[in-house]
Amino acid sequence: MADTGDDGRRAGAARRPRSKRSLGLVGHRGGRGETAATIIHRELRLQIVTLKRQPGEPIVEKEIALEFGVSRTPVREALLRLADEELIEVAPQSGTYVALIPVARVREAILVRRALEGLTVRLAAERASGSQIAEMMAIVERQREAAAAGDAVAFYDSDDTFHAQIARMAGHPGIWSLIHQVKTNMDRYRRMTLPLPGRMPMVIDQHVAVADAIARRDAAIAIAMMDVHLDALFPGLDQVRTSHPEFFVEDSPDNGSDGR
Repeated sequence: MADTGDDGRRAGAARRPRSKRSLGLVGHRGGRGETAATIIHRELRLQIVTLKRQPGEPIVEKEIALEFGVSRTPVREALLRLADEELIEVAPQSGTYVALIPVARVREAILVRRALEGLTVRLAAERASGSQIAEMMAIVERQREAAAAGDAVAFYDSDDTFHAQIARMAGHPGIWSLIHQVKTNMDRYRRMTLPLPGRMPMVIDQHVAVADAIARRDAAIAIAMMDVHLDALFPGLDQVRTSHPEFFVEDSPDNGSDGR
């Protein structure tokens, strides 16, 4: 995990009080055989990805145990999993914190998406059924409605649904599952871009361009429009880093180059 320097890096991420609500998870395994640790991991991961727990914010094991109404053992297990995912950082002699967003990893995730979604959008243009295309258009319309209502959560969810639909139309839904695994830090950054002026309308226009190309069975244009859409994430990253530098860390990839 990245070295984020002294405690000054935590500015703006002071711990906020959380309600001590017991979720009754002691001994609970859920309807799908889930352990308490799995449930806590999922909830904490969601809080981190949606920025309810902000980069640099302290993670207090005792408070989480009280919040979920469990012992510390499943909390520790959940935190270990989050550390493996590089979503939390354990700093010796300092404590445990939500990890800062590594800029190089975000750039890498964008490049991975660009490569894989170039494939799915081409196959979607070649293979999609009429009903699948209609559903894709309906997703774009739902995203437009979310933007008009100022509903950032619904907008974001529709964005992911749009891309997942393209993978389904391509006949390879597992590709979106693979992308989902590598885009966690990008998701944290993307949520920070939604308040940027003109961001939501721009995304919708780009989705419309991709969808129209797929509907016309024009694979070359569909690929080009997807590239435009994903490449727009790079300048957005620079904007967000400027406005929230305390949330990011310049973490160089292993090979010393992020391809940009």
